[in-house]
Amino acid sequence: MGKKIFRLGVFQNEELVAAALILKIDARRGTFLFCPHGPIIKDLNHTEAILSQLTEKLKELAKEENCDFIRFSPLLEKNPRNQAIFEKLNYKELPMHMLHPELSWILDISKDEKILLKEMRKSTRYCIKNAQKEGIEIEKSTDIKNLDKFWDIYKATAKRHDFVPFSRKYLETEFETFQKDNQALMLFASYKGQTVAGAIVIFGPDSGFYHHGASIREYDKLNTSHLLQWAAIKEAKKRGLNFYNFWGVKEKDVSKKHPWYGISLFKRGFGGFEEAYVHGKDLPLTWKYWISWMIETLRKLKRGL
Repeated sequence: MGKKIFRLGVFQNEELVAAALILKIDARRGTFLFCPHGPIIKDLNHTEAILSQLTEKLKELAKEENCDFIRFSPLLEKNPRNQAIFEKLNYKELPMHMLHPELSWILDISKDEKILLKEMRKSTRYCIKNAQKEGIEIEKSTDIKNLDKFWDIYKATAKRHDFVPFSRKYLETEFETFQKDNQALMLFASYKGQTVAGAIVIFGPDSGFYHHGASIREYDKLNTSHLLQWAAIKEAKKRGLNFYNFWGVKEKDVSKKHPWYGISLFKRGFGGFEEAYVHGKDLPLTWKYWISWMIETLRKLKRGL
């Protein structure tokens, strides 16, 4: 994507015990160093020492790169211990959620297909069968040319649900990068020859990740997205994976007025369990950080998040 990156490793007696990918983000509201889904730590008992070491290194790097703050969006379990570690290092809570999920919904797909269907919410199971009866067809593609088809629906979905979409360039780069190792797949649902829903799924060593989704509202009653997800789950099973990660959801008790209520209800309907991660953290370094904090706080209020 052309961003400046840094790859940092923490060593103990010449052994690599933690690693982090750092992005330099140049935004109008401020420049910052961002560590997405990291650091990756070998022994979680050493989390505090490792984060302390990384923080000191990142402070030096931020000064060299004229950055206003440091941001972490970790995949550390959400618990009092991990929260206290960041507080001790003077990190602040992010004003709003990142595009990276802090509560993921995961399905164990090592079970037989009949059992997976049985353990779904009754209405979800019905929606899958109904879509099949309506003649919804599923197409799988690894051809980057089909990204145009996905992009048109994706833009409309972002506008309808009021979220900031990934750029066309990001989707293209991500898909091409993972497809080199056969780890990316586009799935489309069509009705009477028209594409009405799409998804981009990334496959890792043990899980399939539902990373991007889109649909046309006029065809929602045909339950195309339900059948699309079922097709993605079966593809992950076919590849010998054990889990299917639906990506982000909101808590069960979230208000029906919340923008994520519908999509969270949809994902939970397939059965599974949730994993909660520590909320994103910021370490302010200059007064400009508070400009970013104010802008993101206003965005959160505007979107009802």
